[in-house]
Amino acid sequence: MLKRCVSLLREQHRVHACIANGENAAGGFGLTAQTADEMFASGVDFITGGNHIFDKREFGEYLETSNRVIRPANYPPAAPGRGAATFTADGVSVAVLNLMGRTFMPPTDDPFRCADACIADLRSRTPIVIVDVHAEATSEKIALGRYLDGRVSCVFGTHTHVQTADEQILPGGTAYISDLGMTGPTEGIIGMEARAVLDRFLIGLSERFSVQKSGPKQFCGAVVSIDPKTGRANEIKRIFLKGIA
Repeated sequence: MLKRCVSLLREQHRVHACIANGENAAGGFGLTAQTADEMFASGVDFITGGNHIFDKREFGEYLETSNRVIRPANYPPAAPGRGAATFTADGVSVAVLNLMGRTFMPPTDDPFRCADACIADLRSRTPIVIVDVHAEATSEKIALGRYLDGRVSCVFGTHTHVQTADEQILPGGTAYISDLGMTGPTEGIIGMEARAVLDRFLIGLSERFSVQKSGPKQFCGAVVSIDPKTGRANEIKRIFLKGIA
């Protein structure tokens, strides 16, 4: 779906920079160097992570050397990789910060305090700062959006695989959406074959989850318009293409 849709959407919406959360791109679990390279070849400029970013242990070495793939900044400092970085799109510098929530998530440092520690440095390099909040609870994502309003250009949520319909420009000029949604199979349960997931809920036991490979597909995301001089967002448009064979 990424290969089929990204280039078309970039042309349709005149996209200068494409950021994707790729933490489950490698067969539904984690990320690999090959998968990351495939995403870049498909038109993605920068990749963020989440709680599955280290599922493929060998990927830690790639994170250490890549300047276009980051993991949550509030992981312990000794974790491989970086939590924030910048890249250039059409001559404009774009900063990206990856944060992970703590509600119903693995233990990490305080994302609010971590954001405070990172944003001043990022804004000294560019007014355009994009934040991926990888979190379970919508309340925590909204809280971070409100907390960062006026200090960053965009806060987008990831992790739940279900797109929300609350896209908006916050009062301080920050674009916000609680969850971009999932690109992948529409059938199954958040991308996985339903049987194993149902067994986990019904009897507490199941086989390893497998990606749903049949049925229609979907592409989820959002397009944000940002003033390159001020870093303020002017518009956010939610993208949800579904029922694609």
